[in-house]
Amino acid sequence: MGTGRPGRAFARTALICAGLTLAALPIPAWAQQRAAALPAQSSAAASDTVLKSDKGRTKFVIGLERQVDFQVFSLTNPNRVFIELPDVKLQLPAHPGAAPVGLVKSFRGGLSAPGKARVVIDVTGPVIVEKASVEKDGKTARLMLEIVPAESAADAQAANAKRAELLAGASGLGAGGLQPPMPRPAISPQMRAAGMFKPVIVLDPGHGGDDTGATKLGTVEKNVVLAFSLKLRDKLVASGRYKVLMTRDKDVFVELHERRAFAERNAAALFVAVHADYAQSKARGATIYSLREGVANELQRSAKGEVSESVLSGAERRSSKGIEADAGPVRQILADLARREVEMTRDRTNVFVRSVIEYMGETTNLKDNPDRSAAFVVIKTAKVPSILIELGYVTNEADAELLKSEVWREKVSGSIVTAIDNYFSHQLARLPM
Repeated sequence: MGTGRPGRAFARTALICAGLTLAALPIPAWAQQRAAALPAQSSAAASDTVLKSDKGRTKFVIGLERQVDFQVFSLTNPNRVFIELPDVKLQLPAHPGAAPVGLVKSFRGGLSAPGKARVVIDVTGPVIVEKASVEKDGKTARLMLEIVPAESAADAQAANAKRAELLAGASGLGAGGLQPPMPRPAISPQMRAAGMFKPVIVLDPGHGGDDTGATKLGTVEKNVVLAFSLKLRDKLVASGRYKVLMTRDKDVFVELHERRAFAERNAAALFVAVHADYAQSKARGATIYSLREGVANELQRSAKGEVSESVLSGAERRSSKGIEADAGPVRQILADLARREVEMTRDRTNVFVRSVIEYMGETTNLKDNPDRSAAFVVIKTAKVPSILIELGYVTNEADAELLKSEVWREKVSGSIVTAIDNYFSHQLARLPM
């Protein structure tokens, strides 16, 4: 590093640099090997490489070996100005002493990456780069910055107006990258999460209204399954990862086919029906039902048949009379897609069932062989991975007490949330529906 004496014109605030400052950034070995001083014939530029302050306005001038494009960024916390340049030989002013020179406390420069140089200026507070330009000086050039304090909103508005003027005539000098005076506010994690895609989960508390469901030992199925489903909904929503819909959130009856259609209309990623069981025996524990394989196979055949026969609307069939030879292959392609959809739904359902059994079994009793299949209407769909959970038996004294327990609901609903999280971490669940 070389330094010179202050020039008369600048008194104590003008510092002249006759050498090179190209360090203080953490520069790798390969970058250090590239660092070199400006050639001797560039002394004219060196004499104008200055740092001076006048009434709060600080001028920062860098000597360059040639004209280049550049970008300037002003940041706060910490308060700094960044100058991004291509890999070019440059001269910086002499460093200020213990006291700042105007708004500048210190600065450093060097290669920040292959082919890129950076100058970082530490400033005393929030600032605005009011002017930035490159001027040719014989065979060399000078990059001139004028830095002012950002003391008020009026200053910022004035700087924006000045920035518009600079942009109009600065395209050839690279000042088009001049940053507005203050950085954009960061987006909070909560706001970012709110804008992310969230899988739709439909919860279906069984029965409701005049349909009480199973009733025994003071336990009414429609009430306990609604209370459990509301608890599960609240936990899923609180995670911020899912959009949760319910077929009912109060004591009303919803027709069985409508429950299933509700999930399909909303393109649900999962459908979870919640019930409680009844038995003449002393049976107890939770059971997880999925669609019986025979019924799933019927859905597969039905899907293929429906696509093959009626994939085109009446208007489409009329318009395709002249190209009837093409209609058959189109129907076949769509039939194959429908078959794959049914198979994918069945595979996803199997993954989900295993996850629920694994995690739910850690918080409550499961019936022997809890993985069961049935042809329940609400889960008879080829479009949505669907299960029906029987939480326990209202006819069993121990289960009946648990079904009415807030502590039990808290614990078991949490395990199902974990099971759902685990399901969506599976590669199969992340494939497009």
